[in-house]
Amino acid sequence: MDSTATPSPPPPALDRIRVGSAPDSWGVWFADDPAQVPWRRFLDEVSEAGYAWIELGPYGYLPTDPDLLLEETGSRGLRVSAGTVFTALHRGPAVWEETWEQVSRVAGLARATGAGHLVVIPSFWRDDRTAEVIESHELTAEQWRHLASGMERLAREVLDVYGMTIAVHPHADTHIDTEAHVERFLDATDPALVHLCLDTGHYAYCGGDSVKLIKTYGERIGYLHLKQVDPAVLAGVVERGTPFGPAVAQGVMCEPPTGVPALEPVLTAAQGLGVDLFAIVEQDMYPCPPGKPLPIARRTRAFLRSCGA
Repeated sequence: MDSTATPSPPPPALDRIRVGSAPDSWGVWFADDPAQVPWRRFLDEVSEAGYAWIELGPYGYLPTDPDLLLEETGSRGLRVSAGTVFTALHRGPAVWEETWEQVSRVAGLARATGAGHLVVIPSFWRDDRTAEVIESHELTAEQWRHLASGMERLAREVLDVYGMTIAVHPHADTHIDTEAHVERFLDATDPALVHLCLDTGHYAYCGGDSVKLIKTYGERIGYLHLKQVDPAVLAGVVERGTPFGPAVAQGVMCEPPTGVPALEPVLTAAQGLGVDLFAIVEQDMYPCPPGKPLPIARRTRAFLRSCGA
């Protein structure tokens, strides 16, 4: 070994990026499912893996009593960054009351535990477990108008009532998925109200380029989910038209840094926005053996530290 060789410079400090993880990375998709790890084990292990921030996951998985949840997270050095809701606002005003009832539960708990963000996922056009086609995968012009106006209304109400911002999550098998759909949605909504939760894995799954999106619509990025896709598995998923749920069971979402997109350029581009951003690790792997998540979580946290986060 050449002792005179110049050592590699350390990675740039990503001091605007706050890294966390979520129940999703422990195989949790539902409030109550015997295939999932118990919530106390999740909290123990996410803390042990080196994360300081978590999301609520599906409402009802973690305690819904704010005092109990604060006690359980605080004792483990954890804080809550966001809650998550699923919406079908493209169906128009008729679904508003049902939507707001769900939002109120989740946003109320998230706010009570100190979170400032609500991640909003559009409804699926096909069932992510049974593959049943629920509705057309393309929205009509009227449905696009309902979607845009509904998200703006939701953003105003969540801000006014809870003091939180929404971050709309493009997601596989929903109506906001591909680059074209994401751009249409962003162009149709008020930048001051509606922000985006860029999920690097879902965007790659649907053919999008996360770095390009950050550079083009940087002012709209309000939140990040970090995950990667296995290109070989994805090719088979696309070829066979496999729904998202079975694709996850096949391992389409993989452990960083083995997949795409490369996360270092994404994090660097996000840091370049000059704003504080949460970057929450979400490696979809429902269902999974209970002993699988923790070693992956440890390795992923170490990898992100090597990137400067």
